[in-house]
Amino acid sequence: MASAPTDVATTHPAELDLLAQDLELIPIPAVQVVRSSSGFGFLGINRAYRLAGLGVVAERSAMLQALGPRIDAFLRSQELRSDFEWSIGEVIDCRYYRVTFARTNAAVRDRCQIGLVDLTAQIHTERSLRREMTTDSLTGLPNREGFSDLIEAAQAADRRHAVLVIDLDRFGRLNACLGGLAGDELLITVARRIKGALRARDSLARIGGDEFGVLMGIDAARYEAEQLADRIRRALVAPFRLSDYEIGVDCAIGIAHGEDAVDDVEELIRNAQFAVKAAKSGTQVESYHTDAFTIARDQFAMETALRRAIEQSQLRLAFQPICDLASGEIVAFEALARWRDLQGVDQDPSKFIPVAEESGLIVPLGRWAMEEAAPTLVWLDESCGGDCGMRMAVNLSAIQIQRDDIAAVVEGSLIRHGLKGERFTLELTESAIVSDPDRTARAMHALRSLGTVLAMDDFGTGYSNLAYLQQLPIDILKIDRSFVTEMLADRDKIAIVRAILSLAQALGMKTTAEGVETNELAQTLAALGCTYGQGYLYARPLEASDALALVRRLRAQRRSA
Repeated sequence: MASAPTDVATTHPAELDLLAQDLELIPIPAVQVVRSSSGFGFLGINRAYRLAGLGVVAERSAMLQALGPRIDAFLRSQELRSDFEWSIGEVIDCRYYRVTFARTNAAVRDRCQIGLVDLTAQIHTERSLRREMTTDSLTGLPNREGFSDLIEAAQAADRRHAVLVIDLDRFGRLNACLGGLAGDELLITVARRIKGALRARDSLARIGGDEFGVLMGIDAARYEAEQLADRIRRALVAPFRLSDYEIGVDCAIGIAHGEDAVDDVEELIRNAQFAVKAAKSGTQVESYHTDAFTIARDQFAMETALRRAIEQSQLRLAFQPICDLASGEIVAFEALARWRDLQGVDQDPSKFIPVAEESGLIVPLGRWAMEEAAPTLVWLDESCGGDCGMRMAVNLSAIQIQRDDIAAVVEGSLIRHGLKGERFTLELTESAIVSDPDRTARAMHALRSLGTVLAMDDFGTGYSNLAYLQQLPIDILKIDRSFVTEMLADRDKIAIVRAILSLAQALGMKTTAEGVETNELAQTLAALGCTYGQGYLYARPLEASDALALVRRLRAQRRSA
């Protein structure tokens, strides 16, 4: 039963009884409040409000004491309704409500009805779910999302801070060798040691498989971050004991300072990760500096755009002719990747190909190139009414050799498009051989078994052992344009070209000179015994339709000769 008013005695009893009945129909805590010259009083209170323990005596009501100013402002306003959230109590036993002020009679300005929806259970559930979402299940530390929340709080409090990203060296190999359970144990132990190197107010998070993040406050100077990084590295010096093994763990640490005009949390973390990448080159601890990392940021942006370009088929192939220097006839096309972005800007291959190799995108890019070149060759044949007389040269990266079953990729493409291996020249750089000679040798022999022609691209620019030339099934040496273009004006370069040509002749290999731009250069190379030439003298890289037009023109010239 709703209570009679305890503070105001001027309301008619029948009206109070009716009000009490109305309030009891409301399932949530509800009261009617009246303002008088002596303060606020209750006109009616329902049972749910009594059970909520918010105080039924106006002078001692925690609700009225807390909300009195807001009630007064509402009654003085022209509003008919006001909703807001409110909490009461200490941290441990805090209760949360959604409060509604409403006028029951617009003409009466001294009273209103208050309803309270208890949100405590909902908020506790949401916070529990949030904790699960922001906590790493293995270590109990904040995960990347939780780490972002900590940084946001530091930014909101306008505290000087720095973010450290700690990347464990060789963890992937250790995990593979010792097993997942041992790897998990190692991560937990590493986290404890790092935690021990921190100050009480610093925060540690696990933000990746083998990456930890630290949020630290800066008291006086930026060098405090370097000092903390040094303490962390020293904490990891002693070997870790796992089962019967003693394991040494090293790490690289990248530092990014929040004061460097970085408002975006993710950008701050990425800056520290960029610094980690630089630290791995040998310094082990590196701070992010805007100027020094501009190139890395641009490369990261290009990597993201290139990944999207591959997924959305924004790339195409262009085809540069390769000429037989003795006969002057075009005998092949080299397929070259070209990328025009969504803004219509042609991206420089000398920039996006290295990014593709560094990021590993060269693997899907290489598969795409082979799968695009094969049907183009079929199309040329069909358009010419039979074998068009051209081979297709496709580049293979060292990364493709290391990470992909390249022979299976090539074989699959040949089978799908009904082509023989002899129609393709596959070009590998010296770096592919130097990086993993045994794997490269196996891949090259597998490719040779498919009937393909194998060429070593950019010969002379690397450091390959000349013995490899005898052991590997190489058919063609491609002389890098850096030696060819200016060889007529540089005695040293022409000497290098002569030496490469002599070496190839002694080993029974053919040669292709890149960067042939004048007739004089082509004639000199032919006289020296070079087999093929490639360069702007013959054509710039052509669209497929232009390549077909060139083939048709050459075939017509041969028929009329």
